[in-house]
Amino acid sequence: GAEIGPHRRWHGYQLVDGGRFTLWGAEAEGGWSSREEQLLLDAIEQFGFGNWEDMAAHVGASRTPQEVMEHYVSMYIHGNLGKACIPDTIPNRVTDHTCPSGGPLSPSLTTPLPPLDISVAEQQQLGYMPLRDDYEIEYDQDAETLISGLSVNYDDDDVEIELKRAHVDMYVRKLKERQRRKNIARDYNLVPAFLGKDKKDKEKAPKRKITKEEKELRLKLRPLYQFMSCKEFEDFFENMHKERILRAKIRELQRYRRNGITKMEESAEYEAARHKREKRKENKNIASSKRGKEEGKEGEFAAIENLPGFELLSDREKVLCSSLNLSPARYVTVKTIIIKDHLQKRQGIPSKSRLPSYLDKVLKKRILNFLTESGWISRDAS
Repeated sequence: GAEIGPHRRWHGYQLVDGGRFTLWGAEAEGGWSSREEQLLLDAIEQFGFGNWEDMAAHVGASRTPQEVMEHYVSMYIHGNLGKACIPDTIPNRVTDHTCPSGGPLSPSLTTPLPPLDISVAEQQQLGYMPLRDDYEIEYDQDAETLISGLSVNYDDDDVEIELKRAHVDMYVRKLKERQRRKNIARDYNLVPAFLGKDKKDKEKAPKRKITKEEKELRLKLRPLYQFMSCKEFEDFFENMHKERILRAKIRELQRYRRNGITKMEESAEYEAARHKREKRKENKNIASSKRGKEEGKEGEFAAIENLPGFELLSDREKVLCSSLNLSPARYVTVKTIIIKDHLQKRQGIPSKSRLPSYLDKVLKKRILNFLTESGWISRDAS
């Protein structure tokens, strides 16, 4: 579009020598004419980079494949034109279908884990092959039958192709499940536990003693193992243990507050006095039981008089517990719940207390009638 002197960009023109002049000047080796340059560019667009034989045949018989390659690389790639047109960093537009990020065809899906540290005899016992991290009998042993007979034919229609893809997807899901189970077994040390090696490791690294309740809770939470790593589960279980300790401590502090204790040094005196009272009651019960045996008499309340809570009952309540064959402690518990619910109903508060499982309908009715007759609760409430 340059305009020099009387020349204007809209003036007509004609090609003088028909493409026999050199495009790159005298410095270009081989004396390539502009016509050959045009054929070279047409050839590489048609046949693609690297197909030098077909490109040489398209340019002309005077050029060999080696000459075509050297001229194109030197002039169009490493020359000034290549430096101006080819960017320093070429973006990669190729889609990686192997999904290195852990997709369905990821190489990490079937990458074997490090081999287990077990002896040859133990490997034979498990049917374990350490170099492949496989077992003689895997999870879903017949999963390979889904794809063992698959073959891709050029005359397959769309339905057949989709069906074969569905079979491959089913097989990949089964492979994922196998690997997931192996990861869980490796994370929770299930193989050493099966071989009895975990007991030795526990003896080497002693931790805090686990109570029976914690063992039962761990057994109930076992289904969560497959959703959490071993460290996450241990942290979760340890936090639950801390929560139980804190709740017990809170109940203890609330009990102190109900008894008027507001300082920790006062709680020590309270616990010492409570321990003395309980010891005194225990000695009194033992002495009364011995005295009863020595006298050889069985009083009216012989079945319940040595049980805890007997001294809290009135004479009529002792008769009731003896007739119902109900321990004083259980009677006091039921009485407290019933009276508490009655008071909450009178205040318009819905009661959420649940009576103990050992209280059947007959016992409940007898106790309600007794409390009504004694004036503890009103008749409409019973």
